[in-house]
Formats: sequence, C-alpha cells, structure tokens
Amino acid sequence: MSGRRLAELLSATETRTPQGGQAVSFEPLGWVWLRAGSRRRRERTEAGSARIIETLRVETRADSRLVAGRVLRFDGNDWTVVAVEVDADRPGRVHPDLERRP
Repeated sequence: MSGRRLAELLSATETRTPQGGQAVSFEPLGWVWLRAGSRRRRERTEAGSARIIETLRVETRADSRLVAGRVLRFDGNDWTVVAVEVDADRPGRVHPDLERRP
C-alpha cells in the first residue's frame, strides 16, 4: 500500500442514543496528502478479550489539525490517529501512527 494517498481528516464524536447505544458522527476538517507505509496486523488484549488490529505509519506535512483521536479516511477505510511524531530530520513533516479494526 505504499504511495501517495489523499485522505479526508475527520473529527469523530460519540453520543448516546435514547435506546442506550452509541452513535458516531464525523465532522469533516479538510484533506491531507499521505505517503503510506506498509500495513501490519497485531493482536491487542483489552478487558480479557483479544482482537486483531491493523496498524499503519504514514508521512505527511505538519498540520495542527492532525492530532490523536482524529480519523483519516482513505481507500475506503477509517483509520484512527493514535500518535503523531515530528520528523527531526525533515522540518515540516510528521509521522502519524494509525490503527483500525479490519
């Protein structure tokens, strides 16, 4: 999956429904170009149960809207931004770490 991708940057908001469930709505914040690396799968254990997650590290230009908890939508998938690392060797570039459940 390497190469450049145009991704929509979204802010996800969870709300409780009257029936006791949760609904997620997405507010569009703009678009960013990404240079995607390779996807990796790993198992995460939470609350005694294991689940598979997919991780991806990308490169993009620094953008103050790109923070942990936001969502990047590209190639038909929603990826949650887990962390954003500044590239010390290339000013103006950052490396967001992304996760999604396949």
